[in-house]
Amino acid sequence: MKKIACVVALAGAFVSLDAAAWGTDGHRAVGAIADKLIKGTHAEAQVKALLLPGGSLEAVSTWPDCVKGNWCGPQTPEMIEYVNANPKHSEYHYTDVPFQLDHYHDGAAGTADDDIVQTLKEAIAVLQGKDTPATNPHKFTKRQALILVTHLAGDIVQPLHVGAAFVDKDGKFIVPKTKAEIDETVVFDSRGGNNFLMDDAKIEQMSANLIPPGEPTPAKPGVPKALTKPFHSYWDSTTVDYAFRRIRTKTPEQFAQAAIDGKPNVAQNSGDPVTWPYQWADDTLAVSKIAFAGVTAGKIVPQVSKKGETYYTWTLEVPADYPVPSSALAKTQMIKGGYNLAALLKAIWP
Repeated sequence: MKKIACVVALAGAFVSLDAAAWGTDGHRAVGAIADKLIKGTHAEAQVKALLLPGGSLEAVSTWPDCVKGNWCGPQTPEMIEYVNANPKHSEYHYTDVPFQLDHYHDGAAGTADDDIVQTLKEAIAVLQGKDTPATNPHKFTKRQALILVTHLAGDIVQPLHVGAAFVDKDGKFIVPKTKAEIDETVVFDSRGGNNFLMDDAKIEQMSANLIPPGEPTPAKPGVPKALTKPFHSYWDSTTVDYAFRRIRTKTPEQFAQAAIDGKPNVAQNSGDPVTWPYQWADDTLAVSKIAFAGVTAGKIVPQVSKKGETYYTWTLEVPADYPVPSSALAKTQMIKGGYNLAALLKAIWP
């Protein structure tokens, strides 16, 4: 499972882990695209009825990540109530299907009853009006369901939120056939790529000649610059930053408009919308194979968390031009997420 490890020390370097898939800008870009695509439709009217006055899909897109801590500001009563009612809410954001596979199957290795596919199915059913103990075991309200669908439509197109890497002691990627095989002795879970550590200076060096320069990141007083970056963090935020910079946009709204102006060809979903999460997961599995193309892991390095628990990390090497294909893929996936979300809402509320 993608349980983000505690801040770890590797060769004296501190590793900072991001809290949100796609980061704030990525999720807001997905929401902003959908806001624009449903404008003037019955779906827009239904969305506005569920959101607070002046609310938007872009604005609520980060809510399910904000409830995990105080980095978005103090927790509201609504957030506290949601967290208390959903003790496994942090597990709603991903599934861990081996990236080498082609399909998501219920109950297979890496899946869970509360993973992203199952949570999306439940939230979609609630928005369809199918609010029964069987279809809505978590008792999501319609507003919560809309917020979750908005956020998870972004999460599910992030390659590492569906396609997971399992490795042996030498860092060789392997495919566990059952959940029992993931024993942390022979088969190790990379925690969604959080335990794959990239050389941050090397990434910056790679991108310097390949990606247009961005705004300098202000240093945080008392916080040393990270020497390593988790692979998951790279995909959550670095690829988004690169994607924005490559098309000369600075805000999610600008990215959304540029994406729509480009008239992207996004595949249509078919059948009952409640089945769409399976289609999205399968599509992202195909994309995750590209994300892992040419990527190699080193040997296992045992680490001990602040709680005294042992976990494992691996150094990760990527192709020299990796910032280019990875940022292009991130751009495509964020656009796909926005179009998928809009199509889903219009299918639920035609």
